[in-house]
Amino acid sequence: MKIKNIISLSLICFAFGNLSAQNPWPKTTETAKPWTRWWWMGNAVDEKGLDKQLTTLNKAGFGGVEIVPIYGAKGFENQYINYLSSEWMKMLQFTTNKAKSLNMGVDMAVGTGWPIGGPQVSEEDAATKMIVQTYTISSGEKFSEKIVLNGEKLKNLKTIKLDIVTAYNEKNEAVVLNDKITNDGSLNWKPYSGKWTIYAVFTGKTLQKVKRAAPGGEGYTLDHFSPVATVNYLKTFDKAFGNSNYGVRSFFNDSYEVYNADWTPDFKNEFKKRRGYDLSPYIKYLINNDENEVTTRVKSDYRQTLSELILNNFADNFTNWAHSKNSKNTNQAHGSPGNLLDLYAAVDIPESETFGSSIFEIPGLKRDTADIQKSDMPDFNMLKFASSVANVTGKKLTSNETFTWLTEHFKTSWSQAKPEVEQVFLSGINHVFYHGTTYTPADVPFPGWLFYASVNFVPENSLWPHLTGLNSYIERTQSVLQSGKSDNELLMYWPIYDQWATPKGKDIAFKVHNVEKWLQPTPMYENLNKLSKMGYSLDMISDKMINESKSENQKIQTAKEGSSYQVLIIPELTYLPETTLNDILKLAQNGASVIFQNEPKDIPGNFEVEKRRNQLKSLWNQIPFQNQAENVKIASFGKGKIVLSSDVEKGLEYLKIQREKLTDTGLKFVRRQFDGGKYYYIVNHTSKEINQFVPINYTGKQTTIMNPENGDFGVAEMQNNSVRIQLKSGESLILKNSETVDSSISKWKYAEKTDAPIVLDQTWQLSFKEGGPELPKSRNLKKLEPWTNFSDDPATQSFSGTGIYTINLNVKKKNADEYLLKFDKLYESAKVIVNGQDAGIVWSIPFEINIGKYLKKGKNTIQIEVCNLMANRIRYMDQKKITWRNYNEINFVNIDYKPFDASNWKVQPSGLDGQIQIIPLTYSK
Repeated sequence: MKIKNIISLSLICFAFGNLSAQNPWPKTTETAKPWTRWWWMGNAVDEKGLDKQLTTLNKAGFGGVEIVPIYGAKGFENQYINYLSSEWMKMLQFTTNKAKSLNMGVDMAVGTGWPIGGPQVSEEDAATKMIVQTYTISSGEKFSEKIVLNGEKLKNLKTIKLDIVTAYNEKNEAVVLNDKITNDGSLNWKPYSGKWTIYAVFTGKTLQKVKRAAPGGEGYTLDHFSPVATVNYLKTFDKAFGNSNYGVRSFFNDSYEVYNADWTPDFKNEFKKRRGYDLSPYIKYLINNDENEVTTRVKSDYRQTLSELILNNFADNFTNWAHSKNSKNTNQAHGSPGNLLDLYAAVDIPESETFGSSIFEIPGLKRDTADIQKSDMPDFNMLKFASSVANVTGKKLTSNETFTWLTEHFKTSWSQAKPEVEQVFLSGINHVFYHGTTYTPADVPFPGWLFYASVNFVPENSLWPHLTGLNSYIERTQSVLQSGKSDNELLMYWPIYDQWATPKGKDIAFKVHNVEKWLQPTPMYENLNKLSKMGYSLDMISDKMINESKSENQKIQTAKEGSSYQVLIIPELTYLPETTLNDILKLAQNGASVIFQNEPKDIPGNFEVEKRRNQLKSLWNQIPFQNQAENVKIASFGKGKIVLSSDVEKGLEYLKIQREKLTDTGLKFVRRQFDGGKYYYIVNHTSKEINQFVPINYTGKQTTIMNPENGDFGVAEMQNNSVRIQLKSGESLILKNSETVDSSISKWKYAEKTDAPIVLDQTWQLSFKEGGPELPKSRNLKKLEPWTNFSDDPATQSFSGTGIYTINLNVKKKNADEYLLKFDKLYESAKVIVNGQDAGIVWSIPFEINIGKYLKKGKNTIQIEVCNLMANRIRYMDQKKITWRNYNEINFVNIDYKPFDASNWKVQPSGLDGQIQIIPLTYSK
């Protein structure tokens, strides 16, 4: 037991740096560590392999796994295990037991591949669509056609039924003919005059199957709008799990990628119950794309109904089911044809997704346009949908599927991953899942089994030895971002009815991949961008959440455990429900501050339009606005204030809401509050070094700087509510501002000046360890350069693994406070060993590390163990036509979803290049 305690303490010291003082870092947990999506290809897993891979992941710093079964590898069919079979459940139980012994967590998908579905989804429960056929009939004309579904593909389905039949004349007068159709499809009706068009709506099926399904998971995609379908689907899991959750922390549902599903068998009745009128006389307006008022109103009501159906019938049922198993649930709401905020809020852990590569100004950060997605780039405000919900409703965790298609296969370095995950953190997300890790049996040669759309967080990755650098950085950062609660001051209403009122199309799917269509062109998006850059912190809120909020102490309290906010902003909009305006005025009456960018023009929907429109105007007219200045009107309303201005910034000034001026430097931040203080997580994504006093709104009595890369900490230098910050491009830090003073914490070490650098331009020795296909020959180097420069040794062109650069140098004097080892060019990451002692991992920009404590006067030996990308070895294998990708279903594709072939790639530079310097530093006293 004593030995175990010593090991645990050493691990804590590794994770969080110097513990001689009172440690300001929050206690780490399994959720603070990164998790990874864990693909079980063909479910071809066994206990020995599961044990080995979980142990390996644990040693690398992972806190948990998310099991997602998918298609399998060819030649291993006899090892496949059917999803949810007794053998599969045995493997799950072994996994959760092993993970528990390692203090790791396990989540699992409620389905294989995506979107959810499978063999338990009957034709009746399958994703449903409306199929519309039109006919014409004139007065005095005999209608000889049968109103039956045409088309060979669907007409043999048992569930096809005629749902609505409505006729329209040239004056748009409507006659519902549902009761005029006989069983064989004959029409028992004749128009009294004129020419009529008949619209026949059939309840059909999309016939979509589960994509990338695993054995035992093949079948139709689920009808998310049907409560019966959802309950029936989950019964299969009830049968497999019984009363146990088998140790699963959270059941996961991937993004909604159900195509053409725009109906459900009971939609007509649900619509009437929820919207107050029969849709049948208006079906023409739903089908057509005419730009008129009735069309926009009917389509808005239709889309609102879809939103409520997926919320009530799928998301709520999914959550209740997970809770019945004493587990949580996780859902990626994006892609759904519904209010994303309400859908994210319906589950325990809302999960967003990053897809593609962002642009950063960080010098030296690789972003080869040939190796990135051409159309997709993560959108910061899209990420905020999920985190907003967590903050507003008081959920502790917001997760994110991270690094999907960050770069082309085998070309992603950990330095490229860092700013991308920082963008996720800055959006308010605090629980990242890597995308991802693939289970591989021990007897499968390099590169093992791989998934086609991911960064390869697998032990076979030549960069694996240095992954602990990225993982420990994320662990420290998330330990802070999971502490306390969000401290955003502004709420931004999402005017979803403006989205729903578009006359084009039927359902509207709010996807990650098309934000340029539905999100970016909106006034809300413009406000989010502008205010964030100015230093305001915002969350988004829905009509439902406004209804559930109340005013307390001049602030808006959004939920019992949720955050409180200073101002609610209603961006420029056309449609606002009178019920929502009434809820907003109640908040103001009780002390809230509200900014309207414009007067709402109308109510949405097609029910009792004039009555509701008058109610909206009546409510608005209750606000006693007074001109305050040009473009600014202000009203005292009960205990609160209401501002009307197209310039939200001016409105915030009149309400005396302070922004964080630190963003004037280009720094980005996210702020959290804890008992007795506030955290600031600050990142420098600019192209320049920041070395100055930076103002912050809350300082407390002591500000401690914490470095999430190495765990160092110290008391900051303060001046007039400003903190001195030194951040090079690509670096980050955390400020802990406390109302208590801890005198045991030393001052933060600021580099005051640097002396002339020591240039390591002596002879280097280069040798190799770990990797393949074979180790290159060792050699002496007159100057530092990548090993891929030495084409005289063919092995250097194909090698992926670890090369060791060694140099001996004589340090004549050692009188500086610190010595910084600075790399010029590093391909891709390095472990630095000084005089036999491990100084740490260099894995992110700027490529540098402090080595003063290991350096000595006189003779020194420095070893730099460099890991390169997998790319060169994969290139070699494709040139030699060595089979390594051999999967069922989709085999393996490149970033443009074309067949993958690395044989024509250029050799990726590997190792060290340019100068390496040791820079003496003097710290301020």
